[in-house]
Amino acid sequence: MMTGFLIALSFIALVAWLANGIRLIGKVSEGQPIGERPNTAILMVDLQTTFWDSNLFSERSLSDAQTVIIDELKSAKKQGFPVIAIRQEWSILSTKVLARLTMGGKAIAGTEGTEIAEPFTGFPDYVLTKRVQDSFETGELDQLLEKLDVGELRIVGLDARYCVNKTAMAALGRGYKVTLIEKGILAAEPEQGRKELKTVSQAGAILK
Repeated sequence: MMTGFLIALSFIALVAWLANGIRLIGKVSEGQPIGERPNTAILMVDLQTTFWDSNLFSERSLSDAQTVIIDELKSAKKQGFPVIAIRQEWSILSTKVLARLTMGGKAIAGTEGTEIAEPFTGFPDYVLTKRVQDSFETGELDQLLEKLDVGELRIVGLDARYCVNKTAMAALGRGYKVTLIEKGILAAEPEQGRKELKTVSQAGAILK
């Protein structure tokens, strides 16, 4: 009887631990209001080999998005806007387990494919790593944007339902002006992705 109780207790603890991992993954961080800042930056969210070269997106959607993203990045370079690439690396133990269970092990820290996808390698001025969906969670992005005096973010990348969504919401909460380059943002489930982008636009982001 005691053995059964201990097994049940261990199972409950495991479920709670994984549930906390899920909470961490999807939580939107809070930060200090930024005030007025004059500059603009481009955020490339999760444009990594492991996602870009997977079967999550159709060839047509990849091709169309690539054209729009590269046009946006070239325009940024001409205008002197910094390009910041955000790379996903699951490094918290509970999130690494969840990535193996639900994401095929994609983007676990130390695995192949976490580098910037080949079409975009020449563009980033800065490359940061995030541990969860929200690019602001570690505080590194806050510090970089403060250093660059950035008050406006233009976002491209993937996935509209998750990392783009959470990053945009975290930015809005801090007072950034956020522009979502809609045709440069991918979603594995396009219809749901469009709904999420609309929700973020209702929270204050600009859809372009």
